[in-house]
Amino acid sequence: MSSDTSPTAVEAAVESLRDHPWISTARTDGTGGVRLTPAESALTSAPEPGALVTEFLDHWGELYDWTYTEAGARHSADLDLSGWRASDTGLPFPVAHMRQWVDHAVRLVLETSPELVLELGCGTGLLAHRLRDRVAGYVGTDVAPAAVDTLNREAHPGTAFVRAAAHEAGADHVRAALESVSGPAARPDCVVLNSVTQCFPDLGYLRAVLHGAIDLVRPGGTVVVGDVRHAGLLVEYCRWVERSVAPDAPPEVIEERAALRAVRDDELLFDPAALASLARESPRRVRMGVRAKTMTEATELTRYRFDAVLTVDAPEPAEVPTVVTWPDLPAEADALARVRALTEGASAVLVAEVPNGALVPDAPGAAELDRLVGSRGCVALDAANPWKLGVASPRSVATRPVTEPSGQGQAHEPLWPFVRRRLAEAARTHLRRHLPRARSVPIAVELPSAEPRRRDFSG
Repeated sequence: MSSDTSPTAVEAAVESLRDHPWISTARTDGTGGVRLTPAESALTSAPEPGALVTEFLDHWGELYDWTYTEAGARHSADLDLSGWRASDTGLPFPVAHMRQWVDHAVRLVLETSPELVLELGCGTGLLAHRLRDRVAGYVGTDVAPAAVDTLNREAHPGTAFVRAAAHEAGADHVRAALESVSGPAARPDCVVLNSVTQCFPDLGYLRAVLHGAIDLVRPGGTVVVGDVRHAGLLVEYCRWVERSVAPDAPPEVIEERAALRAVRDDELLFDPAALASLARESPRRVRMGVRAKTMTEATELTRYRFDAVLTVDAPEPAEVPTVVTWPDLPAEADALARVRALTEGASAVLVAEVPNGALVPDAPGAAELDRLVGSRGCVALDAANPWKLGVASPRSVATRPVTEPSGQGQAHEPLWPFVRRRLAEAARTHLRRHLPRARSVPIAVELPSAEPRRRDFSG
């Protein structure tokens, strides 16, 4: 059957497409094509994800289920690194580096000595294997059946694994799992989202998941949002990848390629201010500390990611810290000695404006600062400027109320290019089935006016 793109066919296509449940409006564009806008119901994240959000999530779930089924990087029962590959080389990350990465995450979880931990997106159990003997109870959820089935076969007493998406923290089967390891009406005192937010579609879905975690956690507990790709470093990350791929390319070529790579990135990135802006919508009292990655090897996991520890309904820190800035300290060798001396003292202190050695040449790295402060404190990432670090002692002085960071923050939301592509595909499929003669009518998708929100990649 030949295809018809006459004005009559275009009008018929518009009428037919208006019946599609994912489409809010369909109209002619005046040039022989059709313009569509997605239905709001297909884009919602709460109380349940809409159809297009669900399709986005299903894509990632299927990808990881396949990855875990292959299990080609299982070094031992407690170290399955399937899917962990470097962006610049495509090769697996060094095993020693990944062990440090896991240990860093485990340390964040254990800082407040939780008894019951709920991990949303537990994957192959990298954290679960190291937490199960150090907490009274642990429940892990994941969308990948292969991961959940494997972990259940190896489950220890006091642990449980269930198939659930991140937005289902309050679902009946997740609550049942918590009660199975910790008794009736069990509530976790730590909820973990480690290296999963990059698979979320947008800030709307992150809001739904974050609020679910904050609502569920006990008073005084924590929500650890770990291994977040920093939106403020997206272009810098893309420059690094492009320089690695083509080290001899002229700077203007690197810039052009990096800008294109940034636009095409298919993961969710956000900065601390964006996370704080979502957390402050909760009726509970939330403080947030932003942490630097303290692994010794300089990889993308160290340079371009951060961790956030949110404390919920906890007492305010007892001490107001003395704030000392790095530029006011002596030359670097003496400055590091001074940092050690300051953090070894009995008074609360925050050393601010330390150049981030992961991004700034000849500056101290987070790993070096972490060795200096030890268990007394922590290495913070400046919430407003990822090129700066802070050294805090004790750790509590690195936290701030989520009402403090100003603005809505930055985010790169992959849902929108996905919606453009997927809704156009769905519309063409609809026409092939219901109006074959109009199957070749050009289709364009217009996104909601809010689509560009919180995106600022001036580089």
